[in-house]
Amino acid sequence: MSALELLIAQIAALDPVDEREASSREATLDRLTWSDDPFDESAHDHHVTASAFVVSSRGVILHLHRRLNIWVQPGGHVDAGEWPAAAALRETREETGLDVQHASPPTLLHVDVHAGPRGHTHYDLRYVLLARPDDPRPAPGESPEVYWFEFDEARDRAEPGMRNALTKVERAIAGWRMRD
Repeated sequence: MSALELLIAQIAALDPVDEREASSREATLDRLTWSDDPFDESAHDHHVTASAFVVSSRGVILHLHRRLNIWVQPGGHVDAGEWPAAAALRETREETGLDVQHASPPTLLHVDVHAGPRGHTHYDLRYVLLARPDDPRPAPGESPEVYWFEFDEARDRAEPGMRNALTKVERAIAGWRMRD
């Protein structure tokens, strides 16, 4: 099975938390059938991105997006030759300064299709990453507003389209052992 076929199988296996995710899952599966590179933001204004719900014993990380001025999880574009799971790690490390890692095996937990900057549409693949409960230290040029939140507070603060996704994350990790 190719890496793309494996990714398609992972997306198809997701149990949507709501109608928004169900619609996003179908749209993302369709996007992955187009003839161009689905990750290349310069090839098409509809492209796949990667992000992460970073969790620890302190809760979940959100940051205030610099351009959109909304509270969201870290993430961004997939670089050339990079796979979405690796992009989620890289973007999270850049935006939070935290030493994060994938669960074993890496957990693609949610998908969401939403408007991005410059008229683009993002097909966001959302992974769960584990971190120690250290204070975030975002890199220069990244949003300095990065914090741990308990899940109830995160749902109150986050962009409204993320609320059910945060509930899905909280339920998924309920039995996980967090890094100290």
